[in-house]
Amino acid sequence: MAAQLDRIRPQIEKRIQNVLDHGKYILGPEIRELEDKLADFANVKHAITCSSGTDALLMPLMAYDIGPGDAVFTTPFTFIATAEVIALSGAVPVFVDIDCQTFNIDPEKLDDAITKIKSEGKLMPRGIIPVDLFGLPADYDAITPIADKHAMFVLEDAAQSFGGLYKGRSVGSLGHVAATSFFPAKPLGCYGDGGAVFTNDTNLAEKLESIRVHGKGSDKYDNIRIGLNARFDTIQAAILLEKLAIFPDEIMARNRIAAEYTESISNLSFLKPPAIPRQCTSAWAQYSVLADNRADIQGELKKSGIPSVIYYPKPLHLQTAFSFLNHKEGEFPISESTARKIFSLPMHPYLSDSEIRRIVSALNSI
Repeated sequence: MAAQLDRIRPQIEKRIQNVLDHGKYILGPEIRELEDKLADFANVKHAITCSSGTDALLMPLMAYDIGPGDAVFTTPFTFIATAEVIALSGAVPVFVDIDCQTFNIDPEKLDDAITKIKSEGKLMPRGIIPVDLFGLPADYDAITPIADKHAMFVLEDAAQSFGGLYKGRSVGSLGHVAATSFFPAKPLGCYGDGGAVFTNDTNLAEKLESIRVHGKGSDKYDNIRIGLNARFDTIQAAILLEKLAIFPDEIMARNRIAAEYTESISNLSFLKPPAIPRQCTSAWAQYSVLADNRADIQGELKKSGIPSVIYYPKPLHLQTAFSFLNHKEGEFPISESTARKIFSLPMHPYLSDSEIRRIVSALNSI
């Protein structure tokens, strides 16, 4: 983002120059510096950087030895990577519908789904991947007891929510393990692909560090498990170090902008603004609203030169990639209804007051 780059260009250029000078492009000193600062930010013992948000989700599944015969539960209303890694591990993704207010996984339906799978006896329920959609943490105080009851782990998909809070606790610390993405469009994004895994479990952290470098043991030619080539580039770590320094300011700006949106459009009968539960702070990766006549509203915004985006137009259970699960339309009605109505307004921490007024004015004119 140009406005952000203008703010910290000298610091970023200096960081990149340092990497060019020392020449340690793979697992250079900036990697450990960033991991220490990310762990402090998320208030966890360990942060392990990796090559993408997708690898950040896949690596914990590998560390937990997830494979054929296992069931991992998640939401159908998210980006494909969340369920894709379950299938890649050889396990079966089991979808659970979302809450109509938060768009996050519904804990009551989650418990029912786990009980149903256990009673069928064909799959072993092993893990839950709640998605903190659009920046809002899922309801972990409801999800964690369910996981404990069924002896399952919770992998927090914090790809969109890093920087948020849940009842005073930092995103990244809410499950047994958490994954985030540093894709450029994320609240904390680098200038390429990247991700990180967070945990307080030292044994798990050691496995994750092994998995990200081909399952290495004492050295890279001592391979003690099957792993990945999932290292984070040193130059990207150098960039993120400077972005992380201003990240708290940007989260505050995102919340200010979201509050202005909500106050300004709450009286519009044709729009439903997002709901943020008490004691939660969203990272506001997107500001998403619901509208029955979405296409008409988007068309009017486009005439005013205002972009809008739809996340996600087709829930995962209806995607061709998951046709092997034999789901049909109508099985997850809230996800399907949300997919038909949702769209997102411009959201980034450098939106000016005049830009916000122009967006709100265009909506009011509709």
